[in-house]
Amino acid sequence: MRRTAKPKLSDEGEKEFERFGNYLREEQDLAADTVRNYLSDVRQFAAFCEVSWSESEERGESFSPANVTTPTITLYRSHLKNALELKPASINRHLISIKRYFGWAVDEGLISRDPAKAVKLVPRIVPPPRHLTDKEESALVAAVERYGTLRDRTLIVVALHTGLRAEELCGLGPSHVKMAKRSGHLKVWGKRGKYREVPLNATAREALSEWMSELPEETSCLFPSRKGEKNGNGERKLRPISDRALGYVVEKYAGLAKVEDVSPQDLRHRFGYVMAERVPLHRLAQIMGHDSLDTTMVYVKGTPGDLQQAVEEVAWA
Repeated sequence: MRRTAKPKLSDEGEKEFERFGNYLREEQDLAADTVRNYLSDVRQFAAFCEVSWSESEERGESFSPANVTTPTITLYRSHLKNALELKPASINRHLISIKRYFGWAVDEGLISRDPAKAVKLVPRIVPPPRHLTDKEESALVAAVERYGTLRDRTLIVVALHTGLRAEELCGLGPSHVKMAKRSGHLKVWGKRGKYREVPLNATAREALSEWMSELPEETSCLFPSRKGEKNGNGERKLRPISDRALGYVVEKYAGLAKVEDVSPQDLRHRFGYVMAERVPLHRLAQIMGHDSLDTTMVYVKGTPGDLQQAVEEVAWA
């Protein structure tokens, strides 16, 4: 049974289905699109049940939650995977909708036992983060050097050479930068207020030194926004660049560089990938502010391009 917009149900099945729809609309006060998705998923399942039951019985059975068993739902999960060839995320969305339906049916006293409770979602393999190539990084840096302001150039260089999260980068102040002739670090308060010191290499130190020489002495933010409110003298009050504005900055120069779909997080990932090839993971985790090495392990996973290159090496050319 291929998925259709609105599969036909028996009259009895429609009545059962309508009760759930009323519950979502009237008692849960969900958004119209959310209700539509839930109802679509449960309707697909109900139609599958009626078709399956009619094929295995001399007479067809109308859909009712009382007629559904756990094996019925696991069979439907297999149908979504093998017959419809849906991706794990789509299969899990269907299953979550079904679980919500049967949870409601138990609460309403339509059934005494929830057949969906034991059904497991489909495991998902999380793909590795976006990996900027050497060519893409060079193009991005060239674009901001050619078209960008000193602030924007510094933002992108520091992001690429420290791996800071967007909110960490935007929250920096001049007092957080500590530099000597051959060393330096940033004082960073990361997630959940955790403090760490992120080392600065020569490239980052040079970019920061040039930028900070242009900053007014009274500035409390390292990367001020150009859109601050004006004071009584007509001067703009400096405030830190926002995460969203940082995203616009990266997107702007990525567009000029003709590099698609780049965000501040991708610059952090670029740093992580490059560093993972050079330093032990426990040191990288410390720099990136990861609580667990499991998080840092993402940077040693091969990208689709890495895996393609690996299998090509054993091709019979």
